[in-house]
Formats: sequence, C-alpha cells, structure tokens
Amino acid sequence: MNTFEKQLEKVRTAPGFIAALDQSGGSTPKALGLYGVGEDAWSNDDEMFDVVHQMRTRIMTCPTFNGDRILGAILFENTMDREVEGQSTASYLWNVKNIAPFLKVDKGLADEEHGVQLMKPMPKLADLLGKAKASGIFGTKMRSVIKEANPAGIDAIVKQQFEIGKQIFAAGFVPIIEPEVDIHCPDKEEAEAILHTHIMDQLNSLDEDELVMLKLTLPEKDDLYADCIAHPNVVRVVALSGGYSREEANARLSRNHGMVASFSRALSEGLKAQQSDDKFSSMLDSSIGAIAAASAT
Repeated sequence: MNTFEKQLEKVRTAPGFIAALDQSGGSTPKALGLYGVGEDAWSNDDEMFDVVHQMRTRIMTCPTFNGDRILGAILFENTMDREVEGQSTASYLWNVKNIAPFLKVDKGLADEEHGVQLMKPMPKLADLLGKAKASGIFGTKMRSVIKEANPAGIDAIVKQQFEIGKQIFAAGFVPIIEPEVDIHCPDKEEAEAILHTHIMDQLNSLDEDELVMLKLTLPEKDDLYADCIAHPNVVRVVALSGGYSREEANARLSRNHGMVASFSRALSEGLKAQQSDDKFSSMLDSSIGAIAAASAT
C-alpha cells in the first residue's frame, strides 16, 4: 500500500480519535490563555503563531501523543508550514508518530443568514491543496455553523460542504465535512434532525469512489447518525466537543456508538505552559485515555 492507502486504512479501521490542533487567528489567544500564556507574550501575529506552535510542538512531541490512540491530527495552515524536530509537521506526525495529518482549509465564517453561517469563499483553495499535497497532508477539514433549525439555511450549508468536499476529494484528499450545530441552538434537536436528512441525501448522491468524513456536534438524540456511520462513502464520523466540558463531551460521545472524538479544547483542557514535562505528559495521557475510551463505544 502507498502512504495514502495506509493512512486511509488507519483512519477508517483503527481504534482512537482525531486530535484537533487547528485553532487559527481568532481562537488562538483564547487557546493560549487557557494554556496559561497571556497576550503579553507576543506583540504581533507572527510572534503569537510562534508561541502557539511551541504549545502544539510540546503536545505533538509528548511521548503519550502517538498513533496508538490517535488516528489523525488537524492542523492550521501556519502549523503545516512549520517544522517539528527538523521535519515538516505533517511528515513528523506520520513518520514519527503514525498519525495521519489533516489540514483546516476554510477561511472562516460568513455573516449569519437564514439561521446559519456558511463558509466564506475560498478562491485560493486549489493552490492550498497543491501545497498540502506537497506537504504530505492526508485529509482536510472545513467548518460552517448552524444556529437555528432553519431548513433553507441547513440545506444551503450541507450543499456548500459537499460541493467543496467533492473538489477536495478529486484533488486526492479525504475531506472532513463539518456542519456544526451550535450547542446553544434553541431548537438543537430539530436542527439536527433536519441536518441528518440533508446529509443522508448528499451521501446517497455520491459516486461509489467518493469518500468523506463527517465532523458533527454531539447530538441530543443518541445514535442519530448511526446510518451515516454505516454508509459506504463515509470513512469515519467524528464528534466535535463544541464547548461542552471534556467530561460531558465524553459522556455524550460514549452514548453514540461508532462515533469517535475530534476534540480541540477538550483535548488540551488542563494543560499549562508552566507544568513540568512529567506533569504535562501525565495530564495529556489522562486526557487522551479518557477521550479514547469514550471513542471506543
């Protein structure tokens, strides 16, 4: 098998979960704040991304962060462009840690309309995918957000996600399609029911060889996405923590059989820059163990 086929086999069949390390410009200061690093630690964006890369490098190089329990890691473009221990981040993840590298490709959210936020246009997507292919990236991730149970808005979100997802698959990647339902959505269960219907319609329209992953908010109705998990075009269905604490996210995840985690904040919860390497490793090991266990149900 070539590298892509090995990565596909791992992501599709191995136990474990996806680590989301893709906080970008807007969410980076908050992530660093939770890590114990204040905004006085940098004076411009370049310095801020230096600091967050140090945090991510500490996580990625930690002995407990490896392919035994982690299937893949989602990177921000700035992280893909950097190195870890003398090699490109994507190369390090796969060749040293046996973790498939994914890239966040969206350019953020458009203003809310019809109860949803579509993705902003991505005019340079082809160029970014070319760079990702040269860097050894396996898959991509792109996020849009549902705020209300508005059928027209949800239809538009799912169509946009799958339309771009097909372009990404054609370029040689497995796209993670992420139409997030905001956990504060007042009619969350209804929104999820509408979303589920539209996702199944799109999945059933894919060609036999078109493969996607789905990244979905932990639903109000347990096992809502069981038929998505079983769908032949779906490599894996992963869950976002969406603002739930790690404890609640894990509890919800464990009730959704076959769904595995793709947590960001819930993964790094409790990690601090000031911790000793032993304390940091122990905390990360505990987080990874709990998330892996919830993903194994």
